[in-house]
Amino acid sequence: MAKTIYILNGPNLNLLGSREPEKYGHATLKDVEALCRKTAAQYGFGVEFRQSNREGELIDWIHEARAKKSAGIIINAAGYSHSSVSIHDALLAANAPVIEVHITNIHARESFRHHSFVAMAAKASLCGFGIEGYALAIAGLAAMTGAKKKS
Repeated sequence: MAKTIYILNGPNLNLLGSREPEKYGHATLKDVEALCRKTAAQYGFGVEFRQSNREGELIDWIHEARAKKSAGIIINAAGYSHSSVSIHDALLAANAPVIEVHITNIHARESFRHHSFVAMAAKASLCGFGIEGYALAIAGLAAMTGAKKKS
């Protein structure tokens, strides 16, 4: 079984902690990465944690996850969730479970955020749990792949 999960983050997530903290909180992307690495280690997963403001780079990483037969992809495509058919198509071709994560509840926000092309390609979606949604996504991916929590 593949033991590496790809955790991909889209545009503007590099600004976590300083961008609209009333919506996104004060945690930084480094804090998210530390949470993900700690949680993933509990299940024996390694992590490729990445962020890009460029759609094509995110797609290249999804293709890389496929080529390396990753255990799964956790993605917060941010604004691309609502606009990128290309990310949707890449995720469908990934040959691995995909879990969508959003820090805020996208369904309680502007109407254009209510539709997600990523969700249409994902096995599950989490939104509104703050950065804890990433840890929940890792636990969900572990359950999907049969990985057990280490004691």
